[in-house]
Amino acid sequence: MGRSRLAKSDRDGRNGSASRPYGPSRRNFNALRRTARAIVILSILVSAPVPAVAADAAQRTIVAFGDSLTAGYGLPPADGFATRLGTALTAAGVGARVINGGVSGDTTAGGLARVDWLLADKPDLVIVELGANDALRGLDPKETRRNLGAIIERIQSAGARILLTGMRAPPNLGREYGEEFNRIFPDLAKRHKVPLYPFFLDGVAAVPPLNQADGIHPNAKGVAVIVERIMPKLLRALGEPG
Repeated sequence: MGRSRLAKSDRDGRNGSASRPYGPSRRNFNALRRTARAIVILSILVSAPVPAVAADAAQRTIVAFGDSLTAGYGLPPADGFATRLGTALTAAGVGARVINGGVSGDTTAGGLARVDWLLADKPDLVIVELGANDALRGLDPKETRRNLGAIIERIQSAGARILLTGMRAPPNLGREYGEEFNRIFPDLAKRHKVPLYPFFLDGVAAVPPLNQADGIHPNAKGVAVIVERIMPKLLRALGEPG
């Protein structure tokens, strides 16, 4: 009996007390292994390269700097120039945000007064669309030229690219005024070495189905035409294949 109890006690000591320490150790080991695996997976995810489009989007800011034509006068925001241009850039694979910097009724003098405020957004490129209201009011083309030249210089000094868009004087102001005004945009583009889109309303001006009831401001279809026509020039100005 003594031996039997001793043997049983000895077996219990080996099987029972010896097995108890291994239970927690195995659980700890498994937990550590799961933690290590999670750390490895996390490090792979963190070190994975960011897709090129996402990185590009974070670096590109475009300001549509102008008057009612870029502000989207008479249109819902979704149909305005800035929104439609942003959509077209995305479709072209160019990541960018387009800021609506248009103010209805603005002249080149008004643009010059607020250009520094817009440059606070540190744009990569500024589309300069101003001058239509100068012509509608019959302002001196020399003043328009000075204002636009100063705007271009401010933007260039901030390190941003420029796409200058031209405007045409209404015919009722006479041939002499029209010729002097219309020369402003190609002259400034040449002088400051910036790309020029000759006429912002190309294909839309004087086309009733593409304009609102006032015959001046493009409707949603007209904006679509403007965006389609300006895109190749804009892409080249951004350094993208047009």
